[in-house]
Amino acid sequence: MRVELRHLRAVCEIADAGSVTKAAARLGLATPALTTQLQRIERIFGGRLFDRDHTGVRPTELGELVLARARVLLPAAQGLEEEATRLAESLSQPAEPAAYRLGAVNGPLIGGLVARLSADQPAARITSHPSWSTVELQEMLLGDKLDFALVGMCGGALGESRAELSVRLSWELIADAPVFILLGADHPLAACDEVDLAQLADAFWAATPGDGCFADCFAAACARAGFTPRPIFETDVGGCIDLVRTGDAVALCQPTFRGSPGVAVVPLRSEGLRWRHLIGWRPGSAASAAADQVVGHARASYADAVARSSAYTRWLRGNPEPHAAR
Repeated sequence: MRVELRHLRAVCEIADAGSVTKAAARLGLATPALTTQLQRIERIFGGRLFDRDHTGVRPTELGELVLARARVLLPAAQGLEEEATRLAESLSQPAEPAAYRLGAVNGPLIGGLVARLSADQPAARITSHPSWSTVELQEMLLGDKLDFALVGMCGGALGESRAELSVRLSWELIADAPVFILLGADHPLAACDEVDLAQLADAFWAATPGDGCFADCFAAACARAGFTPRPIFETDVGGCIDLVRTGDAVALCQPTFRGSPGVAVVPLRSEGLRWRHLIGWRPGSAASAAADQVVGHARASYADAVARSSAYTRWLRGNPEPHAAR
């Protein structure tokens, strides 16, 4: 016969009660039954655990040793039982659906990314936060208010582009694309396969707002083309389209823009003017485990957007350079 936890509980109860009779009452046993059990326990340990007299029981030296160990083992066993029960209950419950908090600047990725995540994980909770500010989105990532952020950057080398991005975040390039323009359908250049930036030296310009360096990069591209551009008027997409449709401005746009009635999407030939789409997240966050999957969906979403843009697909046939990260 080997010692069991119930034996240790009985020994502790006898010591705490100070007598076998009182301990039996606490345990709901008859006194003779507990006395018999104590005798079996003492045989297991090889000696008497208590001295008995008319005043009650007192632990022997062997009893003190057993009690000291029992008072450590019993709480540990109870803790193990409780932790195991909690884990078993959590494993038996349905897993919580995934949650994705997405932030995005104006661009072609967010709609497709939400659609692909929803199709892949129908039970997932997906929310989006639109913003014109890359700085705001980065702060929200660092503050655990977003899981992933889609941002756009311009510049020459990718390293220059990333200089404006927080080094505390992980970034993955989704696409590296040219810049296109929107012209009114009756504009003299609207039917061109490609328009040189120098041909628009006298244009009024419109673009969606942002806090990056695009305005400076555009001014530098114009300088290389031999002119100084008029200041860019910043407004939302609808405002840009209205200005283009009425002939009041030429709007800078992404090549995936699918157009609008009265508006033509035309490739722009300019030296060094590019637009990069990136996705970022905070390393070590709960969402970071899903980063590879989300990046894959973002790249597929961009490929879908490219396929839907007739102007971009035509341009790519004549300019077979990589337009998306592989």
